Amino acid sequence: MSPTTGTATEKTTAPGVVSTAEPVPAVSPAMSTVSAVPAPHDASPPSVRKVRSTAARFRHAVRRLPYLLVKGATKSVAIVALLLLWETAPRLGLVDRTFLPPFSEVAHAWWGLAADGQLADNARASLTRSFSGFGLAVAVAVPLGLLIGWYRPVADLLGPLLEVFRNTAALALLPVFVLLLGIGETSKISIVVYACTWPILLNTISAVRNVDPTLLKLAKSMNLSAPRLFQKVILPASVPVMFTGIRLAGAVSILVLVAAEMIGAKAGLGYLINASQYNFAIPQMYAGIITISAIGVTFNQLLVTVERRLSSWRSPADS
Repeated sequence: MSPTTGTATEKTTAPGVVSTAEPVPAVSPAMSTVSAVPAPHDASPPSVRKVRSTAARFRHAVRRLPYLLVKGATKSVAIVALLLLWETAPRLGLVDRTFLPPFSEVAHAWWGLAADGQLADNARASLTRSFSGFGLAVAVAVPLGLLIGWYRPVADLLGPLLEVFRNTAALALLPVFVLLLGIGETSKISIVVYACTWPILLNTISAVRNVDPTLLKLAKSMNLSAPRLFQKVILPASVPVMFTGIRLAGAVSILVLVAAEMIGAKAGLGYLINASQYNFAIPQMYAGIITISAIGVTFNQLLVTVERRLSSWRSPADS
């Protein structure tokens, strides 16, 4: 049409020339805003991320497996060597097998005691007494140790009394406990409480008194009140040394109880060992001793785990 009409225009190209121009689509403001927002780092569903995390942990465990096997084998060498020596020495006549039977016979006797329920019944009686006395000792000795270590007047008042009783062996007082409390459960639990109190109490006092002075100066410079200072500085810094005493008390609770159960008891691992000795059932006697050792090791490892959880601030967790 004529340009003068103003109704439409046509754009022509020369013959034989192909136009490469393409229409550019219009971009709306909304689309430009969306394109400007960066995509999230991981837009996967939670289930997919959980699967990936599980797979990563599995690969990490597989990579650590050889190291764990070597470490476990290294720690087991001494135990295996002891058991082999125990098995071969009586059979070769190096020791009298009447008084030290081979380990296989002891293991067979242990299995027999476990099968007929004697081992479980005696172990349950011993653990009830031991854990009761140990728990009471922790409940009494930890607060008392913190109090004595933190307040000097209390330490001056109770110090001489502590020095008298800390040097008195628990087993030396066993006849006194039996005379005053009888041969029942009360005397046995009481002797465990007495024996466990001193390692916990003395280590707690030492832990509070030996807190790093630099930490105390920094905390006081922040104008912390005495309760907050005790809660945020003294108590966390005392946990490692305090748990050293608790672990010692855990071992003492079993050892002292076994000695107490040999006097006037009708159940318990100490009673089992003593009765087996009198009846000349030597394999059963060693089976009871092995059970006590296994319980002691397990209890100690449990306390080590609790200590690591409470004092995880000391060092980063193992990867």
